Amino acid sequence: MTAISLDRIRQIEARRDELAAQMATGDLPGDRFVAVSKEYAELEPVAQAAAEVRRLRQEAESLAFMTEDADAELRAMAADELRDNRAALEAADRRLALALLPRDAADERSAMLELRAGTGGDEAALFAGDLFRMYQRYAEGQGWRVELISASESDAGGYKEVVASVTGQGVFARLKFESGVHRVQRVPVTESGGRIHTSAATVAVLPEAEDVDVQIDDKDLRIDIYRSSGPGGQSVNTTDSAVRIVHIPTGLTVIQQDEKSQHKNKAKALKVLRTRLYEMERERLHAERAGARKSMVGSGDRSERIRTYNFPQGRVTDHRINLTLHRLPEILQGDMAELIGALIAQDEAERLASLSE
Repeated sequence: MTAISLDRIRQIEARRDELAAQMATGDLPGDRFVAVSKEYAELEPVAQAAAEVRRLRQEAESLAFMTEDADAELRAMAADELRDNRAALEAADRRLALALLPRDAADERSAMLELRAGTGGDEAALFAGDLFRMYQRYAEGQGWRVELISASESDAGGYKEVVASVTGQGVFARLKFESGVHRVQRVPVTESGGRIHTSAATVAVLPEAEDVDVQIDDKDLRIDIYRSSGPGGQSVNTTDSAVRIVHIPTGLTVIQQDEKSQHKNKAKALKVLRTRLYEMERERLHAERAGARKSMVGSGDRSERIRTYNFPQGRVTDHRINLTLHRLPEILQGDMAELIGALIAQDEAERLASLSE
């Protein structure tokens, strides 16, 4: 990792001071004050990290000078302090480099969580249900809110497909590396011979779009209203409440029928459609910027097998970072902090390494 230059540190601190001075004048119009305040809030922690690096570098210079003093005791003391300083400086340099990395604008957003049963029939649907409960419990521990958007339940239990909105601060940043194929190895409850089966479920995590992100023209939509099918409440199958929305330019189709109210189904369907259109645009921009380079952790390729949950051995293995944790029951109960933390750390390490290329 290349150390940040002193000139760059001075630029960061000077910009922070300039923004502070602008806000202190009281002369900024409302919209300009909001923009300056936002930039200041984002820059202040970076400036603090930069100031700490500058302080430690100055301290290192003084200690290095003292290690050449005529007094042997002073030299020894300075050498000990210099070792501590170097360790602190290395950590501070890393914090500053991380603070300067380009941020994913979607990181602080809520997210749409989509799970679908893959290969494995009923066992895959049961596993999709296990995964959904895992994410629900993790979300509860984070203080997030999970709202079920739609669900197609399997006769044997679990879900053929389930879509939920996860609302809270920094949801996408914590869950974005969950997209991909999750594989389970266990003895199904229907297996009388005790043989281990392998099944799979796919997970997609999409940052939720806001109205300002995606403008949808009414003429680009075909909206069909029809009678709901399948199990539901008292009146769900007796009224024309189900909604199918087709976005004509892209062909994206969203069907929503879980609510008794046609208006609620339409609102949920539009929310899902807006999020998927936003993700399409994000993927297009990412492809343009990334070129041939593809991050090992953050590719978001939903066809990629990313993780195995092995019940006989009680382990969870994330194949992207070669991490195995023998804590499968705890992880399925939502204790995902170690797993998610390792994925975030690997992504940060990759991005830091790319700065030196």
